[in-house]
This record gives sequence, structure tokens and C-alpha cells, in this order.
Amino acid sequence: MRLIDPGSRSRMCTIASPMSSLPSFAYHPDPVASGSVVESQDTCHCCGQQRGYLYSGPVYSETDLDDALCPWCIASGEAHRRFQATFVDEEAFAEDVPPAVIDEIAQRTPGYCAWNSEAWPHCCSDATAFLSPLSIGELRTTAPQAEGQLMGYIVHEMGISGGAARRLMEALSRDGAPTLYLFRCRHCAQYHFHI
Repeated sequence: MRLIDPGSRSRMCTIASPMSSLPSFAYHPDPVASGSVVESQDTCHCCGQQRGYLYSGPVYSETDLDDALCPWCIASGEAHRRFQATFVDEEAFAEDVPPAVIDEIAQRTPGYCAWNSEAWPHCCSDATAFLSPLSIGELRTTAPQAEGQLMGYIVHEMGISGGAARRLMEALSRDGAPTLYLFRCRHCAQYHFHI
């Protein structure tokens, strides 16, 4: 697994041919690696095209759109315009995240599936970039420098200390509960977490 530099602020692609490069998402730099976008030969319910990928994360809409939208329709905002679909609960953000950033993430960025309610950390007056769900072993392999920060999060943000904090950290699993969701600041590159 590789972790992406979330500092890229490139604009999102709105036109794509089948199997072309995926659109870029400033706040979710590699939705394929994170599992939010998967290869699929199914047709997108929004644009009616078969583009080789579909979004597999949460969709908040009155229309059933599970595993039915391509990342291009998410990036362009067409899925939001057509179905009033959002992909991250707006309650996942702190009050000081700018409304335009919340709109970009909720309406035009793939979300992520979480065991508990979503949270989208913030840093440097901006939302962070979601990197991936991870196990503790994957964190130690891909970002070993973040382990101390993770323990600080467990102790200071979650209020768990001592042996319970260590047991929680050692139990983190990518495919089961509890899961570590790794984020990184797009400005200072500090890691942030949600469990």
C-alpha cells in the first residue's frame, strides 16, 4: 500500500472515457486504494455510462444508489445535482471547517465506510485528506512515525489510557472493528485519525 501526498489541489476531471484516468479528489487522493472506488463493468445510474469503476461507499439520498455511481459523476457534482446525493454526513465536520470545503467533500468527494459514525478531522483551518482504513500492522508498515501520534489520539481524544489504550491500538483491523481511519493534513502533513 502506498500513502498519497494529499497536498495536490488539482481540479477534478468532469469528462471521461471508459477506463480513463480517475478524477482527482483533493480530500480523498486515492479512493481505489482506500476501497471507496472499485473496478466494475456496471453502468453508472447517473450518466448511463460504463466507465470501469463505481463508488462503493456511503450514499445519502432518497434514491437507492449503493454501488451505482461512477467517480466522474461524483467529482463533477452531477450525482449531487441529479439525486441530491451526498457522500459524507455534514455532521462529520468540526464547526470551523469552511462551508465550501464541507460542500466539496460532502457533495463531490467519495466518502468512506465506517463501523461507527463518520468523522472528518480538520487541521490548519481546512479539512484533512482521507487516506485509508488501516490495521495497526499496516500503519506500522506504511507510516511508522504515526504510531506515537495514534497513541496520543487514543489517550487524549478518546480518553482511553493505560493497558486499555494499548489493547485498543493492537486490536485495530482494516476489515473488522475497531478500524483505524487515517487522514493527513493537506498543509502541514500531520496525520489524523478516527477509530
